[in-house]
Amino acid sequence: MYGWNIWEAGSANDFYTAAIVSMSKSWHNFWYASFDPAGFITVDKPPVALWFMVICVKIFGLHGWSIVLSSVLFGIGSVYLIYKMVKPTFGPLTARIAAFFMTITPIVVADSRTNNMDATLVFFLLLAGWVLQRAVRKRRGWLVLVSFALVGVAFNIKMLQAYMVLPAMYLYYWVASRQNWKRVLTQTVLATLALAVVSLSWPLAVDSTSKSMRPYIGSSSTNSVLNLAFGYNGTQRLFGQTTGTGGTFSGMGTKASGKTKTGAPTGGTKQGGMKKPAGGAPTGQAKPTSGMKKGTTNGGKPSGKSLSSMPKTTKGRPTGMKGGAGQGGNGIFNVGTAGVTRLFQTALRRQISWFLPLALFGMVAAYLAAYDRKKKWWQTNRKQQDVLYWAGGLIPVGAFFSVANFFHPYYTIMLAPPLAVLAALAITSGLKKATSKRDDKRARWLRYLLFMGLGTTACLQSYYVWAYYPWLSLVILILTAVALVMMTLIPAKERLFLTLGVGFLCLAPGFWALTPTISGESAAVPTTGLGTGTVNTQLIKYLKQHNDKSTTYLFATTDSNTAAPYIIKTGQAVMTIGGYNGTDNAISLKKFKQLVKDGKVKYFYISSHTNNNALVKWDKKYGTKVSASAYGGTSSQAKGVGAMGSTNATLYRLSASK
Repeated sequence: MYGWNIWEAGSANDFYTAAIVSMSKSWHNFWYASFDPAGFITVDKPPVALWFMVICVKIFGLHGWSIVLSSVLFGIGSVYLIYKMVKPTFGPLTARIAAFFMTITPIVVADSRTNNMDATLVFFLLLAGWVLQRAVRKRRGWLVLVSFALVGVAFNIKMLQAYMVLPAMYLYYWVASRQNWKRVLTQTVLATLALAVVSLSWPLAVDSTSKSMRPYIGSSSTNSVLNLAFGYNGTQRLFGQTTGTGGTFSGMGTKASGKTKTGAPTGGTKQGGMKKPAGGAPTGQAKPTSGMKKGTTNGGKPSGKSLSSMPKTTKGRPTGMKGGAGQGGNGIFNVGTAGVTRLFQTALRRQISWFLPLALFGMVAAYLAAYDRKKKWWQTNRKQQDVLYWAGGLIPVGAFFSVANFFHPYYTIMLAPPLAVLAALAITSGLKKATSKRDDKRARWLRYLLFMGLGTTACLQSYYVWAYYPWLSLVILILTAVALVMMTLIPAKERLFLTLGVGFLCLAPGFWALTPTISGESAAVPTTGLGTGTVNTQLIKYLKQHNDKSTTYLFATTDSNTAAPYIIKTGQAVMTIGGYNGTDNAISLKKFKQLVKDGKVKYFYISSHTNNNALVKWDKKYGTKVSASAYGGTSSQAKGVGAMGSTNATLYRLSASK
């Protein structure tokens, strides 16, 4: 599921693929995660995940499959780690079910087929959890330090998102450790120091380097990695991108949705600055880059090719389907409305929440099943301790996604491991037999919880798929109900009917997860329907003819999304003065003028969502507008979908004398 058809991946997420191309050109770019070959600006994340991708590209060459290969391997590795973490405590049956649920969670499959960082992040966080389990069971203090150090590595994959697992890890270590409290406290302090040292090693190394000797830190407001970590990739994720760089994007799930506070693009895509028109389909589909095949798009909805790339009508409804509307058209930041029901809303539920009700019942059932009446209520056994670990990974993370204002739907892969494990525990806990008359009541309650979990999950899954396949909703409801009834009527065959019931509940999520594999899906932002950036080969030809050997940059532009396809296609430097969103202050007007005077930048591209800052005003005032027909476009195209894949595209030749 994760690896098949990745040869159709195209350029996946152009933003990061451009960085992979750039990082493969020099150690300087490799270390700093430079977005462009000239080392002008970085991407908006640390480099560790990208390092693995660059290594694959250096070994196998630049192909659609090689840029996503490491994510595929880390996705598979995460399934294996789920099995390894569950088996010692709950046995091979629970471990296999948990690993299977992890495997068919749609967002896990989608993330594992892209060059985004999330599959890599989840692997390292699961590895940290597995090492911590071994540290507790073997009473090895140094393994505790290694465990928290691995979270530090994960911090250098996606910054503060990695710290979501810390509440579960601290809780687990304090509850499960069999050593005296003084030693536990000492180990906790040392582990926290290891976490801090590894987390801050790369950021401090970069921030301590002279700004003139390194790229601008993309998406930061102060050209600082620490500012990026705790600002754009930190507090702004919770409270919304309303200060510093960027703005409030459409679809963020707040009352401010649909309003931009800066010139950042709304309802757009990470690719080529394209906008999403009415009806949800992107304009200007991508041309495959050199040596790559074009992938399909992903809209979070099923079809014969990709569950997420269904044809839609202008009402946002899948063509040929009956029922309700599809996913809202708020673009890559569509995460629903903040609140306790967000994970059940259209934007997120079909990606992560298929087994959420079962997991919630499983959390209670597994703890109850492991309860020992001979101990005090605060004295936990090994099974209860592991349940607390997985619950600690579900509740705080689920709470964050329920209230946070600024994230992509595919970030919810963080919930996949605890959901998979707790849902598996619901099933195996319900099979627990009474060993004495005293246990009869507990066994009955466990069966009630199992039945309620399966029934609630069947109802919600039916609701999820009704807009697409009403017949599938009826199949799930009826067959699951029949299986539960037969479990009651024929106790001797309860395992058989339980297996059938669980199998019916795997139909819809399994199909949702399988379709990216069938279509060769490798979307830039899984669950949206937006394609990759447009490359105008005639524009490239024009710029190469009119630039000379002294020119460092093919052209300058405002945002990384516009520049990325051209870096991938040509391997040449494209200056992005505004970073990912087009709103960074990566270069002063004075310094930019000097680059123009020295002949290092001769052309500037202005898109529809460009901020009208001093640098852009200077370009408009003193630059000479190039006729769109000169580089393969027309005047009408320049007013609509520009030759470079964005609306109102304008190319200016800059004057060195101004």
